[in-house]
Amino acid sequence: MHSEQEIIAGCQQQKPAFQEKLYQLYSRKMMAVCMRYTRSRFEAEDIFHEAFVRVFANIHTYNGGSFEGWLRRIFVNTAINHYHKNRKYQDHLDYSLVEESSPAEDDIVSQISSQELLALINQLPEGYRLVFNLYVVEGFTHREIADMLQIAEGTSKSQLAKAKNYLKDLLHKYSISEKC
Repeated sequence: MHSEQEIIAGCQQQKPAFQEKLYQLYSRKMMAVCMRYTRSRFEAEDIFHEAFVRVFANIHTYNGGSFEGWLRRIFVNTAINHYHKNRKYQDHLDYSLVEESSPAEDDIVSQISSQELLALINQLPEGYRLVFNLYVVEGFTHREIADMLQIAEGTSKSQLAKAKNYLKDLLHKYSISEKC
């Protein structure tokens, strides 16, 4: 068994056996990242493959630190680039009129699985989902998100607030439908 550093060194030398090992080591985690930024597995697979091509093309630029963090950033940036390229094909809907709702009495989040929660997050409108994932899951600041998505920082904050309200509404509906 090779260490992560040995695998990285082998990839930097463009050795296919080490590239395969790197792929096997991180493919599940990175596919999960791609799935968070898309609505379909097909779209996620496109991003996933494109990102791995970028990883292998740029692995010589990795110079220490958290390799998984370096890798994750490539996958997130590839997903954002995909969003920018395809934004012109998306329906432009106005989600600014999403109703605010009060939180449910029970702690709904503790009652649902992570897969169910991911499914709810995937129901968010595109812009909300991107900002929510970048801020809550990836830990980027609103300034970084604004730069990545080419939006105002205030828009990032607003999208996050609207995403949270939208999720609260979905969770409330989920709670009601589960009790019926």
